[in-house]
Amino acid sequence: MKSGFIGIIGRPNVGKSTLMNSMLGEKIAITSSKPQTTLNRITGIYTDPSFEDGGGLQMVFLDTPGIHKPHNRLGVAINETAVNTLGGVDVVLLMIDGTRGFGKGDESILRILSDVETPKILVINKMDLMGPEEYLALYNRYTETGLFDDIYGVSALKGDNVEMLRDRLAGYMQEGPMYYPDDIATDHPERFIVSEIIREKLMNYLDDEVPHGVFVEIESFKEDSRITEISAVIYCEKKSHKSIIIGKGGSKLKGVGKAARREIEELLGTKVYLNLWVKVKENWRDSERTIRSWGYKDE
Repeated sequence: MKSGFIGIIGRPNVGKSTLMNSMLGEKIAITSSKPQTTLNRITGIYTDPSFEDGGGLQMVFLDTPGIHKPHNRLGVAINETAVNTLGGVDVVLLMIDGTRGFGKGDESILRILSDVETPKILVINKMDLMGPEEYLALYNRYTETGLFDDIYGVSALKGDNVEMLRDRLAGYMQEGPMYYPDDIATDHPERFIVSEIIREKLMNYLDDEVPHGVFVEIESFKEDSRITEISAVIYCEKKSHKSIIIGKGGSKLKGVGKAARREIEELLGTKVYLNLWVKVKENWRDSERTIRSWGYKDE
């Protein structure tokens, strides 16, 4: 058996979650066009029992929050989550959005990686939206750093070159145990995945500022063979945000609930009754106690 851990890092909204979902062939991490969609470290598990004539392969992907300039304690905590991941993996996969060029944020990440001895692969995403000269300029810019063992261009959304990248990552795996059963794609409990699905729909339905100040807590999760009853609380930071989330006549909240319920039913394989509430918890992103209790800070 070959196995190991792969840490996916990068700036916000470069396609890290989309890439991991594409690697696994199923949706584990939520995605959105808005930055800072991923706030927790998400585990994705790829297992191929037939690898190398039945020897087997298991690659554990750790999709991390986007590294950014923090504006509150939550920002500091999720940056720490991403950076702390670098010390416990077998391969570091740095992902960039090729259409953005090279900026100060990229320079900052390179400084962090310069102290990391783990093998590093650069993934230039959205190569399908780049011209050859634009791609080559970025390729050369990162090659000159001498930090990377491999550089790949992919389209995470379309799946271009993703299988080739996955095969290359398999070459970095060493003999080791099977860390997880071969029939699971993540180690996160269903309650966590459900809360993430609801948060994804909020990000897709709401204005730019509100989603970063929301947290979804599952209050109750009751299952039987016919229906699963779920009650969830959406916390936001301001009363004005609460009004936006609910919408006129409850329209926004109903839309979020309807979209979330459909996906949750596919996940659980049962009918779902989803009850959503909205509460205000002012300035929670600057509360050390809150971000720790809600699992956004590594112990």
